[in-house]
Amino acid sequence: MTTNAILTEAPLKPMPTHQPKPAASLAEPTDDPRWNAVVARDAARDGEFVFAVSSTGVYCRPSCAARRPRQQNVQFFARPEQAEQAGYRACLRCRPKSFSDNAETDAVKAICRFIEQHLDEPVTLDRLGKEFHQSPFHLQRRFKAVLGITPREYADSCRLRQLKRNLQAGDSVTRAMYDAGYGSSSRLYEKTASQLGMTPDKYRRGAIAAAIRYTCADSPLGRMLIAATDRGICSIQFGRSDGELMEGLKREFPFATRKLDEGGLRSWAGALVRHMSGKDLDSSLPLDIRATAFQRRVWAYLQAIPFGATRSYSQVAKGIGQPSAVRAVARACATNPVAVAIPGHRVVSADGSTGGYRWGIERKKALLEMEHPS
Repeated sequence: MTTNAILTEAPLKPMPTHQPKPAASLAEPTDDPRWNAVVARDAARDGEFVFAVSSTGVYCRPSCAARRPRQQNVQFFARPEQAEQAGYRACLRCRPKSFSDNAETDAVKAICRFIEQHLDEPVTLDRLGKEFHQSPFHLQRRFKAVLGITPREYADSCRLRQLKRNLQAGDSVTRAMYDAGYGSSSRLYEKTASQLGMTPDKYRRGAIAAAIRYTCADSPLGRMLIAATDRGICSIQFGRSDGELMEGLKREFPFATRKLDEGGLRSWAGALVRHMSGKDLDSSLPLDIRATAFQRRVWAYLQAIPFGATRSYSQVAKGIGQPSAVRAVARACATNPVAVAIPGHRVVSADGSTGGYRWGIERKKALLEMEHPS
């Protein structure tokens, strides 16, 4: 995948150089997308989980307007019932249990939980239909209308997520595949290899067979890291320091051979900074990213949003032909591994507010301001 853009000139907006006060650190991005959603009060994540605050004994939905808690006091639960079993009570302000009033959404959630609990079994549409007393055709249609993918694709994504966790934890390929619900046939091996972007054994070694080059540079948004395989850029991150950026790279490729590159990647870093400041992007940036079919559709749409324009999550969902998959679109935006190159910052809430952003709301606002010169 490559990306090209012809941009117009806009003034740089320098980032503050002073150190933030401890309270402001709540808005800094972390490696936990759930905490980032709480910081951003991201309504698109409502219904996916709740967060509980030990200092108050209350649990809330991600978009709750109450004062943000300290991260060390927060615990996450998939469902309100789990939070209540742990001794927390529902917030009277955001009423997290009321979000479950949508019967169709609840039905899809129940199907998701069933699939997650039976990843090591062949869960066919016929079996799901019998389990949930629906025809296979209508079950798949409703499921796809809510999530934007089919039950089979959802099961594949769950297996892949578990496979990655197992491999990153150091499990053998055979054990990792079995524990994630895969069989041992070469056909399944090839399928996971295409989804991972490399063979499972190479992924287990943190892509050691395809060494990762990286460089860190200054940008209008603070320090920026660019990492690449010999196929193209695999990661673009922002942080407060090079150490923070390196930790993020290690989490994705824990056993990789990471090599500092001051040559070719420097020119790409310069191209990205010029891109952010409104100058022409002289050459295409080759991207080497792993993605599901749904993510690729979303990310391709984002790359087609003109410089200086924005779209809402619902507009993106309609644009890819999945008008009901607004939450799935939000998740795809949040998991974009190459910030700016795939411009997730151009997706905003339907009411015109900024919405969430993996690298922090302040950076998203800065990007949008640079693309909308006064």
